[in-house]
Amino acid sequence: MRLRSWIGCELIRCNARLRGDAVTRRTLLTGAAASAVIAAGGNAFAKQAGDCDRLRSVLIGHRSIVSSAAFSPDARQIVTASYDTTARLWNAATGAGLNVLNGHTDAVYSASFSPDGKRIVTASTDGTARLWDALGGSVKVLLEGRGIVRDATFSAHGRWLATISDDNLARIWDARAGEALSTLAGHTGGLTCAAFSGDGRRIVTTSYDATARLWDVGTGATLALLEGHQGPVWSAALSPDGMQIVTASMDKRVRVWNGQTAAEEAVFDRHKDQVLAAGFSPDGRSIVTASLDGTARVWGAATGASVAVLQGHAGGVLAASFSPDGRQIVTASSDRTARLWHATTGDLVAVLEGHDRPVVSTAFSSDGRRVVTASDDGTARIWDTRP
Repeated sequence: MRLRSWIGCELIRCNARLRGDAVTRRTLLTGAAASAVIAAGGNAFAKQAGDCDRLRSVLIGHRSIVSSAAFSPDARQIVTASYDTTARLWNAATGAGLNVLNGHTDAVYSASFSPDGKRIVTASTDGTARLWDALGGSVKVLLEGRGIVRDATFSAHGRWLATISDDNLARIWDARAGEALSTLAGHTGGLTCAAFSGDGRRIVTTSYDATARLWDVGTGATLALLEGHQGPVWSAALSPDGMQIVTASMDKRVRVWNGQTAAEEAVFDRHKDQVLAAGFSPDGRSIVTASLDGTARVWGAATGASVAVLQGHAGGVLAASFSPDGRQIVTASSDRTARLWHATTGDLVAVLEGHDRPVVSTAFSSDGRRVVTASDDGTARIWDTRP
């Protein structure tokens, strides 16, 4: 049994709940949700009616688990990754399918846009990551590693690209030329997450070896070894100003570290099961965590105080993230729903229902007006954050 987790690092969230069985193409809108159905290229269905008026589109076309979904920086497109060996591009306004990114020979774990929206990077079980032209859908560069490539992520300025693999290594690439710049060696277990600092000069990685490491991107040197967790570390994130690091682990704990000295600043130990993800609010003042105990929690980044407990899911919480303005949080759960919450009070804003299998990935659009969810049921869905 393996775990995967998506939040700031967007991949290793919960293989514990991934069964790997194929999902056949089918229409999933029933009852009130079927009151208005609009076909788009045979791949997408849209509805806006009744109690589900937040649901904007259902993206249908993948033939297996949809492992991740992300908006383009301008919020006009969505890219999805699937275990069916493809990634797909969609029109975020209409739900129409735009392109199919074919080339991988095994499951695609993640797909995301570059900060300028011109490129897409995908990571796959086939041992490669691929850089694609976002407009034409053609492969620009093949990034070959060893073993399963768990994730690939751009730096904020778009110049660098990091991949993580089961061979215990992270690799830094020139995101335009696709040239390997450095190999980050030091972990003794497969990697689970990688996250750049805002300025792109540092990167933090997490591993099955129960540690996180902070690296200098330019030299590939280890700047700090973050030890203390008693089990695999599933995710990590740096605060927007780079002054703090947060890590989440199988040991049910979240740890906050000084981003400069690597000294441990706080331990959050109120979750009752594995913590799959942790990330900072846009202003860096708060941290949200997601756990298999069925809750997400909001914490004060400076004080470590518990701010809010987001309760209501009937299954493990697999992902949680802040909206761009920091006012809302979206969570995804094995209970087949996503939920919107008030970030300060923890009050429930909306339940996003419709998927018929676990929801494994969520992301806000850059303007905060929409959320996209990805599910084991083989679909992605676009929702309005306001009714």
